[in-house]
Formats: sequence, C-alpha cells, structure tokens
Amino acid sequence: MVLNLELLKKIAETPGISGREEQVRALMVEELRTLTDEVNVDPLGNVIALKRGKSDRRVMLAAHMDEIGFMVKHIDKQGFIRMQPVGGFDPRVLFAQRVFVHGSAGERLRGVLMPSSKPIHLMGGEKPAPPTLDDLFVDLGLPQEQVWAKVDIGDMITMDRTLESVGNMIVSKSMDDRVSLFVMLEALRALQHHEVTIFAVATVQEEVGLRGAATAAYHIDPDISVALDITLANDIPGGADQDAVTRLGEGTAIKVFDSSHIANYKLVRHFRDLAKQHHIPHQLEVLPRGGTDAGAMQRARAGSPAITLSTPTRYVHTVNEMLHQADLEAGITLLARYLEDAHNGDYSL
Repeated sequence: MVLNLELLKKIAETPGISGREEQVRALMVEELRTLTDEVNVDPLGNVIALKRGKSDRRVMLAAHMDEIGFMVKHIDKQGFIRMQPVGGFDPRVLFAQRVFVHGSAGERLRGVLMPSSKPIHLMGGEKPAPPTLDDLFVDLGLPQEQVWAKVDIGDMITMDRTLESVGNMIVSKSMDDRVSLFVMLEALRALQHHEVTIFAVATVQEEVGLRGAATAAYHIDPDISVALDITLANDIPGGADQDAVTRLGEGTAIKVFDSSHIANYKLVRHFRDLAKQHHIPHQLEVLPRGGTDAGAMQRARAGSPAITLSTPTRYVHTVNEMLHQADLEAGITLLARYLEDAHNGDYSL
C-alpha cells in the first residue's frame, strides 16, 4: 500500500480545535462526497456520510475532527494574549513553542508561546518552577492597538507545526485524531464490496467530552459502533514493558479496554480473527486511562456493541505525535476487511 501522505498532511495541518472545526469539516465534506452516497452536517457540526449497502444493518464509524489547542481569553494592555485551554496539553511541552492565532477577521497571526517568568540569565541561584498553563502567554510581536484590532476573545489558537516523515515514522501535531480521519477515508477507498449500511462520521468536540459522537449516535442509532482513534505507545526509555500499552511497528491496535468503554468481546474476536485471516499485523490494547468516541456511541439510545480501532502513537498530546507508517497501513486494511465482513458478525450477549 502506498500511503497518500499529501492528503494526511493536508488533514493534519488544517486547524480546528473543539467547537471550531469548520475548516477541517469543509475538507472532510469534500473528501467524503467522493466516497459515499450522501453527506450531511448535523446541528452540532458532525459530518455524517452515508454509504448504502444491501443490508439494513448500520455500522457507524467515528473519527473526531477536533484537535487540542487554546482560545483567547484575555488581551492585556501590552497586547500579550492569555489562553483558555481546549483539551489536555501538558504545559511542559509548550515552553517556547510557536503558535497561530486565528483572528476573527480571518488573518492567521504567528506568535511565540512563553512563560511569564524571569529569564534564566536573571535567576541567579533560583531554581525555575515547572510552568503551568496559567503562566503562559502569546507574544504576536505587535503593538497593543494592532492586537486588539485583529484578535477577539474566543479566537482559536493552534500549534505552528507541520507533518514530516522521520525515518519510518510520521510526526505532526494533531495526529490525535486527524490520522483516524485519514484511516476512515482510505478504508472506504479500499473497500472491495460491502453489504452493511455504513455511516462514516467525522465528529466534533471529542476532546472536551465525546459530545459530537453522542448526538450523532443518537441520530443514527447504529447496530455496531466502531471508533477510530490513536492510543499510547509508551515503548520509549523510562517506561516498564507492562505499561507500554502498544508498540510502534507491531500493527494496528484492537482495543479491549479503556476508561470510557469496555469493547464488546465478540467484536474484539471478529476483528482479531480477520487480522489473522488476512495476515494483518495487530496488537491488543488495554488503556488504563483515556477514552474515545466509542464511549458515547456505546450508550446512545438502547446501546450498541462498540469497539475502537487505534493507531499506536508516541508522544500523545504533544506537538510531535509520532506513528509508524506500517501500523497506519494495517489499520486501513483491517477496517476495510471488517466492513466487508461486518454482516456476518453476531455480537448478541
């Protein structure tokens, strides 16, 4: 399989924090229209694409569009910007990063993210305290009157990082969860046949509480729910083997457990059997903390069998989220093979 890295780069670099997914939503509408029979946007902003099948069995795929980031909460008298976090960045990874402030007038302004503390040259023997999000501010390099003219409270702030190939890996901001939008698109493209009716949903506001998946699943009322997301790959120095969760290069991850849902064990078996049958590299995932859209989909209306197919990722919720190209290929292939065979699954309890 030759990965369309140009498309993945386009998806990953398009800005869109929770509640401000409009740019990536427009991109997904455009892409899904070429792969499905009908595309709509619901009142919350989810993109819901329908691919009709011979069967009435409804399979809902969900990959979230929103990335973690910030919004403008205060502009001081010098023009420095204070931020409201939208999602869970670790402040330790934000020191001296570059950002984009997406002004309300449509201008994208590059800025520097810095802590409000003494420079190390002036600290003497003082030990610098670990930065907190409240310590950070954005410097746009502009006088206060220009900042006030270009930026409003609530404007979006995203990280100034691009997608790059590093060895056998891909590194970028917002792999969580733009890589899963890519997996969903490419799996639909790779489908050879299918009997089930497929709802491919690009959801909103996952990072702030699985909100889009909840409303979309209520509307669709799926028979089977499949979330697509990333998961931790703690296969790095300093971690114990038992805490790795997944490892890069060992295949796509079939989730067994996380703190938002326990996957339907028959679905887990179905995915695992297909992976073995088609010689698709895979690993089983138990994530002690963290969740996916499956947690909301599983509990909509009367409930549905749910599972998550995950892409193992190092350095999650940083500006350098790293994944292995072979794992990405495995995830695309396994999802396509599952959709071709989903009509055969019996997940009754």
